[in-house]
Amino acid sequence: MSPTPYPSGSVRSASAVNEDIRELWQRSGGRLSPEDEEEYQRLLVEWAAATGGGSRSAA
Repeated sequence: MSPTPYPSGSVRSASAVNEDIRELWQRSGGRLSPEDEEEYQRLLVEWAAATGGGSRSAA
């Protein structure tokens, strides 16, 4: 998968990024190649930005 086609500073919705994450896992059959792992990590960072980026603790 190629890098996100959005310019720096643009943030996709968390649901759009989540859809890409689900698609990546489905396409990989649950076993990420090194390239897929790199894409997954990038998507996680993008997802965190879209959700506010803060870690949430359980109450």
